[in-house]
Amino acid sequence: MTTQKNLLDGPAATLLPDDYPAARERLTSGDDPVAVAASAPASSLVWAVLAEGALAVGSDAANVAAYAYARTGYHRGLDALRRAGWRGQGPVPASHAPNQGFLRALLALSEAARLIGEADEAERCAKFLVDSGTSVDEVRTLASTTK
Repeated sequence: MTTQKNLLDGPAATLLPDDYPAARERLTSGDDPVAVAASAPASSLVWAVLAEGALAVGSDAANVAAYAYARTGYHRGLDALRRAGWRGQGPVPASHAPNQGFLRALLALSEAARLIGEADEAERCAKFLVDSGTSVDEVRTLASTTK
């Protein structure tokens, strides 16, 4: 008897390479996120941290800035996921540190979109988190670990 791959299994989890450990370390150490973004602009994490900071301000202008920061982090993350073999679906585990920047940017994008009146986009982004095998609450918890 031969073993066949179960075709009903979903795609394997995508684990991003740890391309920006220095940026993560600098953020954890309290360096200015703007300076970190200038030195590592392809890192989703730095854009997510900038978006989270802007969302914490709570003004209309800050919400628009958060949306722009989060969208940048989201797109940088999509680029990285595609380079890692992701094909538009499947788990992106939050437990894998290099994935966290993308997931945090996605959550920030959902929140910023809601605040600027883009309800459909906010819902799509929240659903994307769930489809990635995580939740809004799990990703929100990650945000408290790197400010």
